Amino acid sequence: MGGTVAGEAPGKSLADLPRSISRLQTVANVTQLAALREYGGLRMHIGEDEASSLRRHARFPLTLAAVLAAICVLTLWAPPAGRTSWALEVGPGLIEVALLLLSYRRLPLSHLVYGTVFVHVLVLIYGGYYTYALTPLGNWAQQALGLSRNHYDRVGHLALGVFPVLLARELLLRTSPLERGKWLFFISVSIVFAFAAFWELLEWWVTLLVASDVGQAFLGSQGDVWDAQWDMLLALVGAVLSWLIASGLHDRSMAKVPIRSREPARDNAPY
Repeated sequence: MGGTVAGEAPGKSLADLPRSISRLQTVANVTQLAALREYGGLRMHIGEDEASSLRRHARFPLTLAAVLAAICVLTLWAPPAGRTSWALEVGPGLIEVALLLLSYRRLPLSHLVYGTVFVHVLVLIYGGYYTYALTPLGNWAQQALGLSRNHYDRVGHLALGVFPVLLARELLLRTSPLERGKWLFFISVSIVFAFAAFWELLEWWVTLLVASDVGQAFLGSQGDVWDAQWDMLLALVGAVLSWLIASGLHDRSMAKVPIRSREPARDNAPY
């Protein structure tokens, strides 16, 4: 009979139709997932317990957090700059650390980003402990190189570009529709540059609101009328250099995060 195989009941063919469609959908889903994995879509750790993987991944940031907590206790005990100055300089970095720890289960980040945040906070602690204008390292460089001022604050603002740009890059890749490319580069660097400009406003406000000696130490201009412009420029330069130098390493570090994450780009684009 038309449309059936000899000896096979028509009702049986119709009954098997939903099952056949379900099998086809399963094959299509598997094929689609393979394509996504092949062409830079989603990376999934298959056959690995997620909770156990997250715990192993957390060892590195938790170790850094413990070391950082010990350093904070030691330097806050009797800083030459005073505890108010220490808190003003280090406080924003500690808020960043707290937010990263609180968001770990929902959004664990790469070890590279955790490491750069750790180093950045160390830069802030050193400046907050002595004040940026009186750091021994900056004084040594001033004498050894014949500089007109202590330039450790320049180091601090360069670090404000070098380290946070990788955090901005990862957050945009992980939480927004942005893909690797020029727009990701532009927006990440712009975020860092905008924060560097906001920091200059913050220094101005603190100088007006707190005691004059603490405010001037926090401002750290050392008589340079172009201090704010230099600080913003150095943050911009640091962000661009960090992006160009560390993007490949950052991609490899992100690929080890034990959750769904984007694969590194497979083309040869510099961004």
